[in-house]
Amino acid sequence: MRWFGFGFNAFGQIYVGGRVNDDDTANEVKVITPIELKGHVDGSCRTKISGLGASWSRRATLHSNDRIESWDLDNDRKTPVWSMEVKTPSDGTGTPPNLPLIPDGYIALKPPFYRPLSPHLKATRLALGAEHSVLLSASGTVYTWGLGSHGQLGHGGLLHEEQPRVVEALWGMTMSCVAAGGWHTVCVSDAGDMYVWGWNESGQLGLPSHIARKTEHHPTSQEIADLSSYKEKPEGEKDKEVFISIQAFPALLDVTPSCDIKMVGCGSRHTAAVTSAGDLYTWGWGQYGQLGYETPYSDEPRRVEFFREQQMRVVDVTCGTWNTFA
Repeated sequence: MRWFGFGFNAFGQIYVGGRVNDDDTANEVKVITPIELKGHVDGSCRTKISGLGASWSRRATLHSNDRIESWDLDNDRKTPVWSMEVKTPSDGTGTPPNLPLIPDGYIALKPPFYRPLSPHLKATRLALGAEHSVLLSASGTVYTWGLGSHGQLGHGGLLHEEQPRVVEALWGMTMSCVAAGGWHTVCVSDAGDMYVWGWNESGQLGLPSHIARKTEHHPTSQEIADLSSYKEKPEGEKDKEVFISIQAFPALLDVTPSCDIKMVGCGSRHTAAVTSAGDLYTWGWGQYGQLGYETPYSDEPRRVEFFREQQMRVVDVTCGTWNTFA
């Protein structure tokens, strides 16, 4: 499987040549055209990669079928900080491996704070946002909990939940995939339908966004950099179009009428979806190129043409805070 990355690259998340100093904000790097990730993984094991984790800045972890690696992206070394082989007994028993200490921290199989969930949940997927959690059960039911200040829990309000609570609006529909952004949530049903809820400030839900529509009028670079420069129109001159800042209930989003959605990923304020035809669609905040095309904001899903032009079929997607990997 070949992986490509695009978006925020100031710390070398996508390729090391783009790294700059922390205090050199004037030279922040953005990657708009997808770049293949092949500097840290040799061709012999690339097809074995089963997951890719995107960290905020300098740290990345790679999980393959038989190996775990940790990479320090603030370092020019061509080898991981540490790596180890993982052998899982065929019967699922045995002592878990002791993972070594790494600079500035450690990796452990057991979380530092353990609190069991109700046995009836039987979780198959767990997605974590900035302040909320999303769980997909074996029966295809979605549960959410945590802070709900931006409607990201999907319960119709802005209150927080201390315990997993079923998203009642989706009750009776079997879901196959869930993803959590900074303050928004997306899930995909077995039928290929996609539901979105939470914060829509940058159009990350694919619903009409005030700030995204403003940028269609070609704002100056200063306006893009400083959101506070946008001023409200005088009373009577305001647009009649309805904009959605918070969607507290799940809303059905039709990305493309001809294809179902198979996989979805969420960044801090952007969303990416893979269709059954192998196309990648993105929308939301694109200031650093994380949408795969040139635009600061988009509240409408747009296809990333790079993969279609290269005659490649996208099968999976995962998002970092400000970047995307497909």
